[in-house]
Amino acid sequence: MINEITNQEVYLACGSTDLRKSIDSLAVLVKESFNLDPFSPCLFVFCNRNRDKLKILQWDHNGFWLYYRRLEKGKFDWPEKNTDILSISYRQLRWLLDGLSLKETRGHQEVKERTII
Repeated sequence: MINEITNQEVYLACGSTDLRKSIDSLAVLVKESFNLDPFSPCLFVFCNRNRDKLKILQWDHNGFWLYYRRLEKGKFDWPEKNTDILSISYRQLRWLLDGLSLKETRGHQEVKERTII
């Protein structure tokens, strides 16, 4: 399961990525193409050309996690712009994984009150 630290950064590799790439190849892509540290406590998300598969790379103490998600129907609402990286919140990642748009303007507001009636 993805480490649910809600204040960690999430980076999307916009456009399409060849998902035949392994952990090492994706880590090199993060370091060399995006000038980011693949060993940082961030999630790096990649999508295929058909927008029906995702890979998420995450460093965890002494090794990488590689998560893979394949949709049986439908497509992810993935940013098209190639060779760019987009920083989003963990909440937006959950929206993306649930099939929602990153530009979602309506949603339930976070409840900050901690009282019981």
